Order: sequence, then C-alpha cells, then structure tokens
Amino acid sequence: MRPVFLVPMTSRSSSAPASLLLLSRVAAAVLGGYALASATAIFLASVLPASRAEGVVAGMQLSFVVYTLAVIWAFSPVSPARAWAGLLLPAAVLAGLGWSLGLRGVGG
Repeated sequence: MRPVFLVPMTSRSSSAPASLLLLSRVAAAVLGGYALASATAIFLASVLPASRAEGVVAGMQLSFVVYTLAVIWAFSPVSPARAWAGLLLPAAVLAGLGWSLGLRGVGG
C-alpha cells in the first residue's frame, strides 16, 4: 500500500488545465497582491494620526506585510476566482476609502 500523499490525483474540480490555474494564481499573487498592498498604503496614509510623511512611511512599511499575506492567500486552497475576489474587493474598498478620506483632509 502506497502512502496517501503519493497517490496521484485523478479528478479535478475544474475543467481548466492545471497550467492556466497556476498562471491565474501567480497573476493573483503578483497583481492582486500589489493592488491590495498599494490600497492599504493609501488608506493608512490617509487615516493614521501622524504627519503626512510619517503616515506614508508607516503605510508603505505595513504594505509589505499585506503583500506577503496576499501571496499566501493567492495560493491557499480556495478556488482561483475566490482568491482574486479576496484580493481585489478589499483593495477596491481600501483604495476608495483612502482616496475619499485623503480628499477630505482626514489624517495628518
């Protein structure tokens, strides 16, 4: 009897080729992660109670953590569509909030 982890996978839940599924996850990690990290930096720069320069630096530093978590999320065992949605929806919300709060002068 072979160990369980060596048993080949004979059925997939998706009809797309494995290479396209991998390409989608890589693109989600790179592009979606960048969008989420940038949106987080914009949002934090507009809401942190510090000077504008300090808020931007703090937002950029925290965006590296967000980007790392986004890459991990993109390769988590969820569907590629859910991985994309989990990256782009929060990015859109954070970017919109950061942009609107930045226009109103909230933060430093």
